[in-house]
Formats: sequence, structure tokens, C-alpha cells
Amino acid sequence: MADGLAASGQIAGGRAASHRWKVLGVGFAANASFSAAFSGIPTTAVYLRSGYHLGNDGLGLVLGMLGLGIAVSELPWGLLTDRWGDRRVLLLGLLSTAAALGGLALFAAPSGSHVPGLTTLALGLLLVGLLGGSVNGSSGRAVMAWFREGERGLAMSIRQTAVPAGGGLGALLLPALASRFGFVSVYAVLALACAITSVFAWRWLHEPTRPDSRDAYAARRGVGRAAHAKSRSPLREIGIWRVALGAGALCVPQLAIVTFGTVFLHDFGRAGVLTISVTMAAVQAGAAIARVWSGRWTDRRGNRRSYMRGCSLLTAVLFAALALATGVAGMHHAATTVATMIFAPMIVLGGVSASAWHGVAFTELATLAGTNRAGTALAIGNTCVFLSLFLTPLAIPPLLSLGSWPVVWAVTSLCALIALPVLPRALRNDEAGVARTCDAA
Repeated sequence: MADGLAASGQIAGGRAASHRWKVLGVGFAANASFSAAFSGIPTTAVYLRSGYHLGNDGLGLVLGMLGLGIAVSELPWGLLTDRWGDRRVLLLGLLSTAAALGGLALFAAPSGSHVPGLTTLALGLLLVGLLGGSVNGSSGRAVMAWFREGERGLAMSIRQTAVPAGGGLGALLLPALASRFGFVSVYAVLALACAITSVFAWRWLHEPTRPDSRDAYAARRGVGRAAHAKSRSPLREIGIWRVALGAGALCVPQLAIVTFGTVFLHDFGRAGVLTISVTMAAVQAGAAIARVWSGRWTDRRGNRRSYMRGCSLLTAVLFAALALATGVAGMHHAATTVATMIFAPMIVLGGVSASAWHGVAFTELATLAGTNRAGTALAIGNTCVFLSLFLTPLAIPPLLSLGSWPVVWAVTSLCALIALPVLPRALRNDEAGVARTCDAA
């Protein structure tokens, strides 16, 4: 902590205003580096299956290990972040994740006649998830510490765009690397990305000396007496759990699109490769734009809770419409061109609506907890999100067997609707006034 205070003193005053953007850049790079791993490795599924001699069940197991590792480790890493500080935890997490990926490149990549076993690969990816779970909470806590209320929504939303950005970059690079140079190159490139990011974190990531603004915020929001709230663990805050659980439920439709959207467009919509690629790219691009816009918009209006609840309701309506359209098209055997023209835009709209709220939700979590406890609060939210990432792909195949695609989309619509009563209601207090109060604090 002393190191952080000393470093903060050197970048005080006018330099701090510019330095915070470097901190945001570090947070973005850290999330993008790890996202390239947990979102990019699944895009090499065809090569994983052939290179490691896996069946579909084995493939599903090894891919699920990444999400499971992140979900299990998020909360311990968050607690450690609040105790040690974001700098130490992010450096430790990036370097250890790079080491784990380097170990996969050296000892768990197929080479010639040597094919590592299913257990080796599964445990290796589980370890990557366990170590990489440190990135989310520590980078988010760092961003929250350097930006004030009224700016944090935009900053956190920019940080959250690193997830689709890193995943998209991984999807572009990793399959080509796997097909041409094997999985040694896949793991090595991912390890190098984490290692390079750790250099920037070591250079620029320090904690500011500005006092926590939670006191003014808590007093105006009615969370309770500030001193009591600040000493209370986020694990015991019902408001934090409501936001986190609501986020987990609202992630189900988003992850259904991400994991099975291409399968739906191919099998049911009879769409070609170009249409599928453009549609999914539009989902990711739209989600990134929507996250940045929503962060800035909610900063200005002070309506994070209302915005999250609005996304929940809109997503439920869009996926219910998709379920209805899918059922009608199946009954009337709609022509391929017509089906594609209908389903592709609906997938894009639903995917963007189900993704736009991420930065806003994590800003609300961190604000409720206060900067000093933000690591734990963000970890609670990420645990719920990555549990959805682990469970959603497992649930969709049985739903398809039960009732085909209309049932899948109806269930995802229901999950979005369930998030509505779970997410906390906006208070009557003028939240824009709260933002101004916190800025003055």
C-alpha cells in the first residue's frame, strides 16, 4: 500500500487526470488478453477435437473447464484484491496465467505422435481459468479507484468492451494458428499477450490517494450509515447480491446467442457461412458500441438501475418474439431466404440488448461496495456471470431434444424476465444529484 501511495504522490495533480486513462488502458488490455483465451480457445473447437482425438463429450468437458475455473476463483481473487490491492493481484494473475499458458504450450500441446490425454488438457484449462479469474475484479477495482462517480459508468463500460474485443481478436487469430502451426503457437501467443500486459500494469498501475466517495453515495442512496456500510462485507449486502444474481440471469440469453447462435442460423435458418459470420460480427460490434454508449448515458442521467431493468424487459420481449417467429416459421416451413432475413436481425437485436448492460451493472456493483471493497463486489458479479457461461451451453442441448428452438428461445426469454424482479428498483432519490454529491466529496 505504501508503494501505491508513494507512486500516487508522483502523479498527483494535473498528471493524475491523464494517468487515469493509462490505468483504464491497462484494465482494457488485461481483460482483452484473458478474453482472447477464454473466448478464443473455444473457436478452435474443430482443431481441438481432431488434434487431441476428442469426442463431442470430451470437447464439451475441456471447454467447460475454462468457465468453471473462472467461476470458482472469482470470489477468492476478489477478496484478495481488497486485501492486497489491485496492482499486486493483477500482476500476480497476469504472470501466473501466462505461466499456465506457457506450460500448456510446453507440455500439453499435440506434437507428432504425442497426443496429451483428456485429463491433462482439462486440468490445464481449468488452471488457466482459476488463475485468470484474478483479472476481472482487480482491473475493475483499479478503474473504479481512478474515476469519479459520474465518470465511472463510461470508464467501466469501456473496460467491458475488452471482452468482445479480445474474444473477436482471438476468434480471428487462434483458429488460423491452430490449423497452420498447432496448439503450441496458440498457447504461446496467449501467454505472450498476458506477459506483455503485465509489463504495462507494472509500469502504470498504482492506487490513487483520493478518499473513497462511498460515504456521500451511501447517505443519499439510503444504503445505511456510511461508516457501517463501509465496514460491512459486500458478501452481506443484499443489494449487491441482487445486482449480481440479476446479471447472471440476464447473461443466459446473451450466452445462448454467443454459444449456439451460429448453430441456430445454420440448422434452422439455413443461413450460409457469410451470413452467419456477418450476423455474429454485428452482435459483437453492436454489443461493444452499446456498452460504451450506455455507460456514458447512465453517467449523465444517473439511472443505472432503471437502465438494467429496462434491458431485462426489452431482452425478454425480443427473445419471446424470436421464440414465436421460430415456432411460426417451423409450422409453415418458411423459405430459406425469408427465414434468414427474419432471424438474422432478430439475433443481432437480441444479442445486443442482452449484452449492453454489462458495464453499467459492474459500475453499480462497485459503487455499492465502495472502492476499497470493489474487488469483492465485482468478483460476486463475475461469479454469477461465469456460472451462466458454464451452465448455459450444457442446458441448451437437452432443451433442443425436448422441444427444438422455440423452447430454447422461450426459456432464455424467461431468464431475462426473471432478472427483472431480482434487480433492485431505482430509488426515488435523484441519482444525478448523488453523482454530483460524490464528485464534490
